[in-house]
Amino acid sequence: MSDPSGDRPPPYARPPAVQPSVAQPSVAQPTGGDDAARSAVLALRDEVGKVVVGQDAVLSGLVAALLVRGHVLLEGVPGVAKTLLVKTLARALSVDFSRVQFTPDLMPSDVTGQLVLDPEGGGRFRFREGPIFTNLFLADEINRTPPKTQSALLEAMEERQVSAEGAARALPDPFLVIATQNPVEQEGTYPLPEAQLDRFMFKLVVGYPSFEQETEVLARHHRGLDPHDLDAAGVRPVATPADLAAGRSAVDRVVVEPDVLGYIVAVCRATRDAPSVELGVSPRGATALLHAAKAWAWLSGSPYVRPDEVKAMAKAVLRHRLVVRPELELEGVTSDGVLDNVLATVPTPR
Repeated sequence: MSDPSGDRPPPYARPPAVQPSVAQPSVAQPTGGDDAARSAVLALRDEVGKVVVGQDAVLSGLVAALLVRGHVLLEGVPGVAKTLLVKTLARALSVDFSRVQFTPDLMPSDVTGQLVLDPEGGGRFRFREGPIFTNLFLADEINRTPPKTQSALLEAMEERQVSAEGAARALPDPFLVIATQNPVEQEGTYPLPEAQLDRFMFKLVVGYPSFEQETEVLARHHRGLDPHDLDAAGVRPVATPADLAAGRSAVDRVVVEPDVLGYIVAVCRATRDAPSVELGVSPRGATALLHAAKAWAWLSGSPYVRPDEVKAMAKAVLRHRLVVRPELELEGVTSDGVLDNVLATVPTPR
């Protein structure tokens, strides 16, 4: 799996026994055990790769998020396959998927659902579930809708439920919110507040493909690929929610030594002391980095977390939890740059 930070190779080579291959039917139907679950989860990369080219790092982050029940914010310019990536992942994982285009006139009830009059219920009202009652929920261009509608996601993301008329309704399991936003356009957008950003475990940057990858995209289209027809593209389920559940149990068992726990805390505390930072990483961010590093270790085939896993996941987990001082942001200082400096200066345990 490619490093979600996009600038570091995977910390460990995967054992040959768990190399995913779409040519192996046993990958789609694992027989049990940690290796079988890992094989099924890793096979998602190859299956999604039938349609999406050049986004392995982003897919790695999405898979890790599924394993730790973390929500994801995807940031990238239009046309880099953000929506297609999530839609294809849902097909390969055999889960329900819904997409809502967030617009300035979108109401909270358009997302969560509302009470409607039941014509066959004797004048009674019933709750009609909104599109958020799904497994993978794509909030497309989330920063184009006002804060009131953005905040409608907070309960769903934190409590995994929707409350209406005093009743709480549980969301399906697995449940993952994946939101997209355009980093270029500012007019007509409503930037996400820190409280909303903090609900996302990962912020993944979806960049342009390389020259070779973009050439491959064109070649596939020239051969007749229709990205909207996943059946014709040969995308099939290779993992199931049961595989995710098995993977989560295995991730929980990954060992984290005290010195690595201390390293995670030191990295997060260093962001609070950085002179270019107005708001550093909270304890919630440190906890998220711990879980992400455990997931990355398990995906890499390691039974314990090393500092390399922490470094590999640091940008994806922490970049949106930092607030750079406005005057320095105007000079080009970025949260990624701050994290690069922190990771370079905080002593690494041996």
